[in-house]
Amino acid sequence: MKILNAKGTKDFLPEEKILRQKIVDQLREIFELYGYSPLETPCLERMDVLSAKYAGGAEILKEGFQLRDQGDRRLGLKYDLTVPFCRVIAMNPQLRMPFKRYQIEKVFRDGPIKLGRMREFWQCDVDVAGCKSMLVDAEMVAIASDFFKKVGLKVVIRINNRKVLDAMMEEAGVEEGKRDSAILTLDKLEKIGEEGVKKEFEEKGIDGEKVLDIVKQKSLKNNEGLDELNELEDFLKLFGVSDYKIDFTLARGLAYYTGTVFEVQCKELDSSVAGGGRYDKMIGGFLGKGEVPAVGISFGLEPIYEILKRKEKVRKSVTEVYVIPIKCFNESLKIVKELRVAGVKCDIDLKGKSISKNLDYVNKMGIPYALVVGENELKAAKFSLKNMETGIEDKLDVSGVVEKLKSCDCIHH
Repeated sequence: MKILNAKGTKDFLPEEKILRQKIVDQLREIFELYGYSPLETPCLERMDVLSAKYAGGAEILKEGFQLRDQGDRRLGLKYDLTVPFCRVIAMNPQLRMPFKRYQIEKVFRDGPIKLGRMREFWQCDVDVAGCKSMLVDAEMVAIASDFFKKVGLKVVIRINNRKVLDAMMEEAGVEEGKRDSAILTLDKLEKIGEEGVKKEFEEKGIDGEKVLDIVKQKSLKNNEGLDELNELEDFLKLFGVSDYKIDFTLARGLAYYTGTVFEVQCKELDSSVAGGGRYDKMIGGFLGKGEVPAVGISFGLEPIYEILKRKEKVRKSVTEVYVIPIKCFNESLKIVKELRVAGVKCDIDLKGKSISKNLDYVNKMGIPYALVVGENELKAAKFSLKNMETGIEDKLDVSGVVEKLKSCDCIHH
């Protein structure tokens, strides 16, 4: 039998997982800076939740993984984190509004596999429920801007409003029943080009020429969507955000968006790296009552990782310093203990290898420092701390080693 992963899934060895975890930690740091608290939901959801009227819609539902439990109940793996978020709010009426949460978990979609998109993948979401002000929409854009600056990626945050799109479809004479479908086609403009979009419009019985003309000319009378975009831009100025553009072709495919939509694009990868928008009807749909305002943005760990792995130095270990004992293992273990108590990620040779073999191992694993402990070092209480990148050695006591490692640029605390 040939041992294989399930299609669309993969293992991440330490040299990959270390960077992925670093990205997650940086996202978590930004989310919490903006006052968002963590939430966790099950990977299994009831199908009546995933297929609810105001959930993801037919386009995404067809990519859902479905199963039945032993009680013959229809279940599915969650395809995003927004639907579970709405279910949680519907089930917990005691939550204080506005409710701000972030969620970093795996989701599952049985869709096409490409660079940056697997069938099991991580989403990293921030959402606010219970606030209609464009201030929270602007906060989503600010979070995205801050994060991508933090990791050193140049992005453009494209912004539109579904109310603007609806008005454009109305002005183009698109029948009400075909508008959602027309918006999905318009959303493919960057992927399949103008001719491809026109062809798809024609197949749907829609005057694509007229739709594209209105979109290009931005020949739209004042409406609520334009007012919201103007208000959003005013808040973005207060946040100091400038790496965005208003783009009337941006649609985003999910049917649940009701207002602002945004997508973050990085030139280094032909894929969006984050996206989201306002969905004021979904939570109310679960509750069986009127609108409950909500807005959120989701960061795709997979495409962000694909870009950053080209820039970051590969490390196969989280170890910051590797202790090499020379015939004094017990004494070295005490030093290891002191380093760990001080918060230094530390490992030690367990097999009694030679110094040269140990240093070769440290190099190959990408560990920044090696600490040699021998009888002479123990007598002097000064140990040889070797920087593996520069080759420079310092003679330091344990507290000096801790201080050096804590201040080192190549180590992130």
